[in-house]
Amino acid sequence: MTTGLIVVAAVLLASSAFALWRRRTDGRLREINVTQGAQSDAEQRGEILRAEQLGRELGSQATLVQFSSAFCQPCRATKVILTAVAESTEGVRHIEIDAESHLDLVREVGIMRTPTTLILDGEGRITARATGVPRKDQVLAAIGRTLP
Repeated sequence: MTTGLIVVAAVLLASSAFALWRRRTDGRLREINVTQGAQSDAEQRGEILRAEQLGRELGSQATLVQFSSAFCQPCRATKVILTAVAESTEGVRHIEIDAESHLDLVREVGIMRTPTTLILDGEGRITARATGVPRKDQVLAAIGRTLP
């Protein structure tokens, strides 16, 4: 009986800790160190994305790449935010990619869940990444850091 209570308490503690961690990190944009210079090395590591890989032209200043799936509710909210940012910011394009239909690209850039947002600079380098629904002000700030 005592062992069962200890196991239940441990499971509740672990799940509560995970939930708090997930709540704190979900949707937060993390900056990626942009390496200048060796373009081909960065491309091989999946740090640079090209229009051919994404199926659409990149934005001249920045591109917001959103990996989504069909039944993902947070993906819809992310799409609304990223579309609004792209429409209100000159030179910024939003590209939504169905993760299930582009598994090679998903593996290449390390997408583990949807929605995942990548912010690319004008040359296609990944400068920031968020899993979950990012905040609009964070997206705008990340775009501002990509501008020359």
